[in-house]
Amino acid sequence: MLNRLISIAPMLDWTDRHCRFFLRLLSRRVLLYTEMITTGAVLRGDRQRLLAYDPAEHPLALQLGGSDPDELAQCACVAADWGYDEVNLNVGCPSDRVRSGRFGACLMAEPTLVAECIAAMRAVVAIPITVKTRIGVDERDSYQELVDFVGQVAVGGCQTFIIHARKAWLNGLSPKENREIPPLRYEVVHRLKQDFPNLSIVLNGGLTVLDQVADQLQRVDGVMLGRAAYENPYLLAEVDSRFFGSVAPLLSRHQVVRALLPYIEEELRQGTSLHCMTRHILGLFQGISGARAWRRTLSEQACRRGVGVDPLIEALRLVPE
Repeated sequence: MLNRLISIAPMLDWTDRHCRFFLRLLSRRVLLYTEMITTGAVLRGDRQRLLAYDPAEHPLALQLGGSDPDELAQCACVAADWGYDEVNLNVGCPSDRVRSGRFGACLMAEPTLVAECIAAMRAVVAIPITVKTRIGVDERDSYQELVDFVGQVAVGGCQTFIIHARKAWLNGLSPKENREIPPLRYEVVHRLKQDFPNLSIVLNGGLTVLDQVADQLQRVDGVMLGRAAYENPYLLAEVDSRFFGSVAPLLSRHQVVRALLPYIEEELRQGTSLHCMTRHILGLFQGISGARAWRRTLSEQACRRGVGVDPLIEALRLVPE
């Protein structure tokens, strides 16, 4: 059974395969998610570019954006064939681009359709099908409307709901503002778990330290970390020992970089630019002496055309071990 105790949120432009490989070095147990990929991209795009991953990334979930049950079913089959451990349907993204494609948070207003989408995917694959959503959208933000949404989608076969504990405003707020302005309401997610004890409820939104994670795990089945895990990734270094009982030795930040080097060297040989990989590790030394020099060196030198690993080695020397 897939363990969703701690997971890392799907974050557009951030959680690509290079980021995920790096995060996996920090935690062997957290569940990783891809960026959201639309059904159209999966069905008609370059699957090798969109879906490829390193086997070390498991457990790994594919997040899909779409609202057509047949297309989602086809994509779920593709995901299973590619070896993904879960398919997650995005019912929470508030961007205009997502809304114009009739997926994301606007689907909270169409629970019957979401249930049909879940049922269509479950009918063709054995891997779990989950939903990531908000606590409400626009004026449809009463607790009863959230209960009705979850109840209908659960009838479609969804057993796991990842709930971003903010509502979404589709008019008037940007995607960035939708991550910050609507207030966090953890108590709504806690109540949802009480009212649906047989469902797996995972809480997402605003958690920045592991003590908060531990507190929330007393009330819900799992916690999803987002920006905090990206901006301060070493936060994940203690997750396995604290929450999964791992006795493996804790890697230092320097050891993490050294463990990442073979991956980076192989990707460079295949034509990947250094910047595409090192942009994800800028926050590794957050709060440590030398962190500013680390970030500056990588930011200024890793983007040079044709550069090898030298900027990374140089940046690492600037941080005391």
